[in-house]
Amino acid sequence: MGNIYIALVHHPVMNRAGEVVTSSVTSLDLHDLARAARTYGIAGTFVVHPFPAQRRFVSQVVGHFVSGPGRGLHPERGETLEQQIEVVSDLDVAIVTVEADEGQRPLLVGTSAKYGENGRNDQEMASYAALGKRLREGSEPGIILFGTSWGLAPEVMERIDLRLPPVLGVAETGYNHLSVRAASAIILDRLLGDR
Repeated sequence: MGNIYIALVHHPVMNRAGEVVTSSVTSLDLHDLARAARTYGIAGTFVVHPFPAQRRFVSQVVGHFVSGPGRGLHPERGETLEQQIEVVSDLDVAIVTVEADEGQRPLLVGTSAKYGENGRNDQEMASYAALGKRLREGSEPGIILFGTSWGLAPEVMERIDLRLPPVLGVAETGYNHLSVRAASAIILDRLLGDR
């Protein structure tokens, strides 16, 4: 794909009480997002976290597989993590990085498990087919934002250019709380998978 990026945002995100918080990094997210990103030709995966200790944790996990003991056991995983993961302190650093690499400001694409929040109605949502076509054409770079915890905070959603519809399961279950790992893989497949 060349100029499509993803960002796993840990701050600012929402908790179950609707408060803006900072979530912790989990190593499973790093592995699974990097693997999905590489599978779908994503140029890079930003892990957005304001706390230095959490950014060091990301570096330690990646380092274990890139140059540490994990390299011998899982060389392809180390290659994938090294190729994909870049840890940054905030979303603005990711935007500036992509702009420097690609020569133009990236399109910011928001994701959410809910409809119609933050003043954005359903008509303002991009369809997966239309956005996938737009991104695959490669005329502009894009960053697809995934929120941890209970999703991206309103201050992030207010900055986006486009929003994707939520990933919905079977309505009869009354349950819709996928892990960010599962939701991101489904979204990447809907946008970029071979059809």
